[in-house]
Amino acid sequence: MAAMDDRQILIAKLRSLPDQLEALVQGLTPKQLTTLVASDSWTVAQHIHHIADSHMNSFIRVKLILTEERPLLKPYDQDRWVTLVDERGLPITTSLQILRGLHERWVALWESLEGTDWEREGVHLEVGLVKLADLLQSYAQHGEDHMRQIEAILAAQEGQRLSST
Repeated sequence: MAAMDDRQILIAKLRSLPDQLEALVQGLTPKQLTTLVASDSWTVAQHIHHIADSHMNSFIRVKLILTEERPLLKPYDQDRWVTLVDERGLPITTSLQILRGLHERWVALWESLEGTDWEREGVHLEVGLVKLADLLQSYAQHGEDHMRQIEAILAAQEGQRLSST
């Protein structure tokens, strides 16, 4: 499959992520959203808020790469971010709304790229040189990974519920 076809598949994954996340968490109770299933994991709500944070950061990185020559891309401490009040105290609808609008803009931006745009680079302070093509691949996968993690949390919660009855 040609690189362009692959990119269209990855862009389609980003386009569909907000709908898929909303469908996955629709109807969950506050307890399901905020219950930890392991001491070193995140809650469903933390995953949703994190995806919004992460994808906002990546969107900004894409724009920096497109408008500057090899810009510096600052990392952030995701484990500390999920402990802040906006991720612990607000409903997930706030982050789902962010994702819906953000992904609409992000997809339009991805679809506008041509030829050598895909080779433009930024310098991530933890991982080194990052190309736009790499960011697209990474964030399409990122959304899918968190969907699977949320599904695993919900399955573990169900298993815990069944074993306690």
